[in-house]
Amino acid sequence: MWIKRQDPYVLVVGMTGVKLGDRVAQVGCANGGALAAIAAKAGLSGRAVVVVPDQETAARAQKAAARQGVLVEVEVAPSTRLPIDAASVDLAIIDDADGSFSAMAAETRVATIRELARIVRPGGRAMIIGAAPREGLAALLSRGPAGPSLAASGDATKALDAGGFRGARTLARREGLVFVEGMKPRSS
Repeated sequence: MWIKRQDPYVLVVGMTGVKLGDRVAQVGCANGGALAAIAAKAGLSGRAVVVVPDQETAARAQKAAARQGVLVEVEVAPSTRLPIDAASVDLAIIDDADGSFSAMAAETRVATIRELARIVRPGGRAMIIGAAPREGLAALLSRGPAGPSLAASGDATKALDAGGFRGARTLARREGLVFVEGMKPRSS
Protein backbone atom coordinates (compact mmCIF):
# COMPACT_ATOMS: atom_id res chain seq x y z
CA MET A 1 0.00 0.00 0.00
CA TRP A 2 1.39 3.39 -1.03
CA ILE A 3 0.76 6.43 1.11
CA LYS A 4 0.33 9.64 -0.83
CA ARG A 5 1.44 12.85 0.82
CA GLN A 6 -1.42 15.34 1.04
CA ASP A 7 0.66 18.43 0.22
CA PRO A 8 3.87 17.90 -1.75
CA TYR A 9 5.07 21.44 -0.96
CA VAL A 10 5.01 21.29 2.84
CA LEU A 11 8.79 20.92 2.92
CA VAL A 12 9.44 23.92 0.65
CA VAL A 13 7.02 26.18 2.51
CA GLY A 14 8.36 25.06 5.89
CA MET A 15 12.01 25.53 4.93
CA THR A 16 11.41 29.02 3.51
CA GLY A 17 9.74 30.09 6.74
CA VAL A 18 7.24 32.24 4.85
CA LYS A 19 4.44 33.58 7.01
CA LEU A 20 1.25 35.54 6.45
CA GLY A 21 2.00 39.10 5.34
CA ASP A 22 5.54 38.43 4.09
CA ARG A 23 6.77 40.09 0.92
CA VAL A 24 8.45 37.37 -1.14
CA ALA A 25 10.33 37.55 -4.44
CA GLN A 26 11.40 34.47 -6.35
CA VAL A 27 13.88 34.31 -9.21
CA GLY A 28 13.14 31.43 -11.56
CA CYS A 29 10.27 29.00 -11.53
CA ALA A 30 11.33 25.38 -11.87
CA ASN A 31 8.16 24.25 -10.09
CA GLY A 32 5.02 26.37 -10.34
CA GLY A 33 3.32 24.37 -7.58
CA ALA A 34 6.01 25.30 -5.07
CA LEU A 35 5.75 28.97 -6.11
CA ALA A 36 1.96 28.89 -5.60
CA ALA A 37 2.33 27.23 -2.18
CA ILE A 38 4.76 29.94 -1.03
CA ALA A 39 2.44 32.67 -2.36
CA ALA A 40 -0.53 31.10 -0.57
CA LYS A 41 1.38 31.20 2.71
CA ALA A 42 2.20 34.92 2.24
CA GLY A 43 -1.52 35.46 1.64
CA LEU A 44 -3.39 38.51 0.44
CA SER A 45 -1.81 40.68 3.14
CA GLY A 46 1.62 39.82 1.74
CA ARG A 47 3.11 40.02 -1.72
CA ALA A 48 4.49 37.33 -3.99
CA VAL A 49 6.38 38.17 -7.15
CA VAL A 50 8.31 35.88 -9.44
CA VAL A 51 10.86 37.05 -12.00
CA VAL A 52 11.37 34.66 -14.90
CA PRO A 53 13.53 34.83 -18.02
CA ASP A 54 10.90 34.17 -20.71
CA GLN A 55 7.19 34.09 -21.60
CA GLU A 56 7.02 30.28 -21.51
CA THR A 57 8.12 30.19 -17.87
CA ALA A 58 5.82 33.14 -17.10
CA ALA A 59 2.85 31.20 -18.49
CA ARG A 60 3.76 28.16 -16.34
CA ALA A 61 3.95 30.36 -13.22
CA GLN A 62 0.63 32.06 -14.00
CA LYS A 63 -1.06 28.72 -14.63
CA ALA A 64 0.17 27.30 -11.31
CA ALA A 65 -0.99 30.39 -9.41
CA ALA A 66 -4.42 30.27 -11.08
CA ARG A 67 -4.75 26.55 -10.33
CA GLN A 68 -4.13 27.24 -6.63
CA GLY A 69 -6.19 30.43 -6.59
CA VAL A 70 -3.35 32.63 -5.34
CA LEU A 71 -2.13 36.03 -6.39
CA VAL A 72 1.39 36.05 -7.87
CA GLU A 73 2.87 38.95 -9.78
CA VAL A 74 4.80 37.55 -12.74
CA GLU A 75 7.58 39.64 -14.28
CA VAL A 76 9.71 38.74 -17.30
CA ALA A 77 13.18 40.22 -16.82
CA PRO A 78 16.82 39.17 -16.50
CA SER A 79 17.86 38.04 -13.03
CA THR A 80 20.57 40.70 -13.08
CA ARG A 81 18.01 43.55 -13.26
CA LEU A 82 15.05 42.65 -11.07
CA PRO A 83 12.03 44.96 -11.53
CA ILE A 84 11.54 45.21 -7.76
CA ASP A 85 12.14 48.21 -5.51
CA ALA A 86 15.19 48.28 -3.26
CA ALA A 87 14.77 46.91 0.28
CA SER A 88 11.15 45.94 -0.45
CA VAL A 89 11.05 42.18 0.25
CA ASP A 90 11.41 40.09 3.38
CA LEU A 91 12.60 36.98 1.53
CA ALA A 92 14.20 36.53 -1.88
CA ILE A 93 14.40 32.99 -3.26
CA ILE A 94 16.44 31.64 -6.15
CA ASP A 95 14.73 28.52 -7.47
CA ASP A 96 17.64 26.44 -8.78
CA ALA A 97 15.84 23.09 -8.62
CA ASP A 98 16.23 22.79 -12.40
CA GLY A 99 19.91 23.85 -12.37
CA SER A 100 19.31 27.05 -14.36
CA PHE A 101 21.05 29.29 -11.79
CA SER A 102 23.96 26.86 -11.51
CA ALA A 103 24.32 26.84 -15.29
CA MET A 104 24.71 30.64 -15.48
CA ALA A 105 28.10 32.19 -16.08
CA ALA A 106 29.86 33.07 -12.81
CA GLU A 107 29.51 36.82 -13.50
CA THR A 108 25.76 36.45 -14.01
CA ARG A 109 25.37 34.51 -10.75
CA VAL A 110 27.30 37.22 -8.88
CA ALA A 111 25.14 39.96 -10.43
CA THR A 112 21.99 38.02 -9.50
CA ILE A 113 23.08 37.70 -5.87
CA ARG A 114 23.85 41.45 -5.84
CA GLU A 115 20.31 42.09 -7.06
CA LEU A 116 18.95 39.96 -4.23
CA ALA A 117 20.96 42.05 -1.77
CA ARG A 118 19.47 45.19 -3.32
CA ILE A 119 15.82 44.09 -3.04
CA VAL A 120 15.96 42.40 0.40
CA ARG A 121 15.23 44.68 3.36
CA PRO A 122 17.83 44.97 6.14
CA GLY A 123 17.32 41.95 8.40
CA GLY A 124 15.65 40.04 5.54
CA ARG A 125 16.76 36.74 4.06
CA ALA A 126 17.88 35.24 0.78
CA MET A 127 17.53 31.55 0.00
CA ILE A 128 18.76 29.31 -2.78
CA ILE A 129 16.79 26.11 -3.31
CA GLY A 130 18.67 23.62 -5.45
CA ALA A 131 18.58 20.01 -6.50
CA ALA A 132 20.47 17.54 -4.35
CA PRO A 133 21.29 13.94 -5.10
CA ARG A 134 18.80 11.63 -3.45
CA GLU A 135 20.14 9.15 -0.95
CA GLY A 136 19.14 5.72 0.33
CA LEU A 137 15.94 4.12 -0.91
CA ALA A 138 14.85 7.34 -2.63
CA ALA A 139 17.96 7.18 -4.84
CA LEU A 140 17.08 3.65 -5.91
CA LEU A 141 13.49 4.57 -6.70
CA SER A 142 14.14 7.90 -8.43
CA ARG A 143 13.99 8.17 -12.19
CA GLY A 144 17.38 9.74 -12.62
CA PRO A 145 20.13 11.72 -11.00
CA ALA A 146 19.48 15.28 -9.89
CA GLY A 147 21.04 17.91 -12.10
CA PRO A 148 24.05 19.90 -10.97
CA SER A 149 23.24 22.38 -8.25
CA LEU A 150 25.27 25.23 -6.83
CA ALA A 151 23.51 24.68 -3.50
CA ALA A 152 24.39 20.97 -3.40
CA SER A 153 28.06 21.72 -4.09
CA GLY A 154 28.35 24.11 -1.15
CA ASP A 155 29.12 27.05 -3.43
CA ALA A 156 25.79 28.74 -2.66
CA THR A 157 26.94 29.66 0.85
CA LYS A 158 30.07 31.25 -0.61
CA ALA A 159 27.98 33.12 -3.20
CA LEU A 160 25.61 34.51 -0.56
CA ASP A 161 28.54 35.50 1.69
CA ALA A 162 30.27 37.24 -1.23
CA GLY A 163 27.00 39.04 -2.06
CA GLY A 164 26.82 40.66 1.36
CA PHE A 165 24.59 38.19 3.18
CA ARG A 166 25.77 36.96 6.58
CA GLY A 167 25.51 33.63 8.33
CA ALA A 168 24.97 31.76 5.06
CA ARG A 169 24.44 28.09 5.76
CA THR A 170 22.82 24.96 4.43
CA LEU A 171 19.58 24.48 6.34
CA ALA A 172 18.69 21.00 5.06
CA ARG A 173 19.00 18.37 2.36
CA ARG A 174 15.69 16.57 2.02
CA GLU A 175 13.60 14.93 -0.67
CA GLY A 176 16.07 15.75 -3.44
CA LEU A 177 16.37 19.43 -2.50
CA VAL A 178 18.93 21.48 -0.63
CA PHE A 179 18.08 24.77 1.11
CA VAL A 180 20.76 27.44 1.64
CA GLU A 181 19.98 30.69 3.49
CA GLY A 182 21.73 33.95 4.33
CA MET A 183 20.63 37.09 6.22
CA LYS A 184 21.08 40.68 5.09
CA PRO A 185 22.70 42.70 7.89
CA ARG A 186 20.41 45.20 9.62
CA SER A 187 23.04 47.91 9.09
CA SER A 188 25.92 48.25 6.67
